Amino acid sequence: MKRTRFARRGGHTRDADSLARLAQGLGTSGSRIEDGYWENRLAAGIDRLLENEEDAVLEAALDLVYRESLPAYDAFADLIEARAEARRIRAAEKSYDVLLVAAPILVWSRYAIPSGRIARDPLAELRTHLQAHVLAKDATLTLADFLYSPDQLPQGFADTHQLAESFVSTALAGRDLKIAPEELPPTNPFLADVRYVLGALAAPGGEPLFRWQEDDATRDHVLNQWRAQGSPILQKLLPGCAFELLSPDAYFAACRRADRQARPYSVRASVEFLRAMLSMEPKALTAVVAPFYDRQLEEYRIGFLHQSDADVLHGVVWPLLDAEDESSDSVTQIEAVLREAGVTDVHVLDHHFPLEFCDDCGAPLYPNNQGEAVHAEMPEQAQSISTQLH
Repeated sequence: MKRTRFARRGGHTRDADSLARLAQGLGTSGSRIEDGYWENRLAAGIDRLLENEEDAVLEAALDLVYRESLPAYDAFADLIEARAEARRIRAAEKSYDVLLVAAPILVWSRYAIPSGRIARDPLAELRTHLQAHVLAKDATLTLADFLYSPDQLPQGFADTHQLAESFVSTALAGRDLKIAPEELPPTNPFLADVRYVLGALAAPGGEPLFRWQEDDATRDHVLNQWRAQGSPILQKLLPGCAFELLSPDAYFAACRRADRQARPYSVRASVEFLRAMLSMEPKALTAVVAPFYDRQLEEYRIGFLHQSDADVLHGVVWPLLDAEDESSDSVTQIEAVLREAGVTDVHVLDHHFPLEFCDDCGAPLYPNNQGEAVHAEMPEQAQSISTQLH
């Protein structure tokens, strides 16, 4: 989940101006004691706006701070996320930290990638292995009985806050959170995508939340154990799919990590897809990389062609994330991933393409080696399946 690089908006509310001033104070603070002062005042304002579902005010305040100071912006954004995904509660005269968590899975398939309801037994197995291998020993876990696609995740800070709040009553009891599928938007079909298992953990206030916080474990060890134990269960939920489990973590951090790792994963999946569908080895492919702009550079798109043909067979979108812009080394990263996947013929175009999509189906247009943005079309002999990518 990227942190948006906000465009200029007309007008600001008094609340946005006030939050921006407090965030600037936090950004220039010279001590942890002073940090606490600014954070307490900011937290009170953020909590009120989250309760009132005023995302627009939070975004306007972030916009103001972003234009003045990136360190202040990062600290402010971190605090908003923390107030949305976590809370400290009291139960039975004890305090508990409750944190919304996500376990992302990178997936690709020649068929539709499943999402939706998780049956009781596999959900219980997932909870057992997350509890045993990912959580700290005194933490408890509740899961949503739903495998989310990116289209079905909470939209904005307030929606995330509401989802975290809905987990509070089940987190301490260890019950699953039942999700109504009809209340979630449909999933858009993509060749490669991310799926998420969402839940909330509760731990005694100030105690470790995750296994890697304890003395005898590391993040790498936790991830390896989760992959070993969680993969057989997820294989049942994702039939006909290749997938890779990422480290479960706090909601926003896990989603951002998934966004970033999904980009090279989608490129590698595309190369494997063309190999499987057309018996086309990577060395026979040409990849054309080009920047696409709206008011600013938004993404790179990669068109895949057979070296002997000018038709774009398939395409991948490589979106910019966080503070990436024209000065970032995105093209170098893309070229490195393509070459690691075995594609040696890589063309990089440097003129600006408009952010265009197909008028009929809405699919992105991809660059060819003639410097044009065109629709990707698989040959007739290939099976008719989704070929878009995040």
